Amino acid sequence: MSVAIVTGASRGLGRALAGELAARGWDLVLSARGAAALEEAAAALERPGGVRVVPVAGDVSSGAHRAALVAAARGLGGLDLLVNNAGALGAEPLVPLAVHSLDGLREAFEVNVVGALGLVQEGLPLLRAAEAGAVLNISSDAAVVAYATWGAYGATKAAGDLLSGVLAVEEPELRVWWADPGSMRTRMMAAAEPEEDLAGLPTPEEVAPALLRLVAEGLPSGRYTADGLSAGPTAGAGPEAGAVAGAGVVGGVGGGR
Repeated sequence: MSVAIVTGASRGLGRALAGELAARGWDLVLSARGAAALEEAAAALERPGGVRVVPVAGDVSSGAHRAALVAAARGLGGLDLLVNNAGALGAEPLVPLAVHSLDGLREAFEVNVVGALGLVQEGLPLLRAAEAGAVLNISSDAAVVAYATWGAYGATKAAGDLLSGVLAVEEPELRVWWADPGSMRTRMMAAAEPEEDLAGLPTPEEVAPALLRLVAEGLPSGRYTADGLSAGPTAGAGPEAGAVAGAGVVGGVGGGR
């Protein structure tokens, strides 16, 4: 049975992706900072005689936590898919760069960039040994579009996109996807822009199936958008032009989860 690690899995897009994977028979290692919420999410996915779900509470910026996640995957038999979904905004609500806390910026880079790459490094031996090892890094259109107040968060996602592209070049036997889910109706988006009306945005549960086309169909490494994946194979669902060398502009403000 295939095994995936999903970070930021107690709510939002991470929980929705975990639910989709569980429904498809994947064993899961779930990570989030809040132990109680993570345990609840894991319990909701487990079924007697069905998929195995191992919750491991902690922060992906911690090397010890990353090692524990990979050890849990090894205990389930290996690692076929790593989903780097955990994220930090750096400021809640978002603020202009002129007044952005540098400590908040450091925290966002530690979680969104350093933690994600650290988990890739920790899991690489298992991913390389898998029949079809893959990494899914959750991006944002704030990585490629200059939105006011999204500069610090967007900078972390731009860094993540570049790291993803280089990883795809350096590890050609793996699938490496960096995917923009678009804006969603999530707690994170509400924290980013509390004055915005999110009622018209899709839920993570509506977006997750589109992103998992990457896994189900083994699509080539590259940068994708949920909108493009939802459109189907005849409507530009492939990687964006120049995806490995550099990301193109996509739509949907913020890429919140």
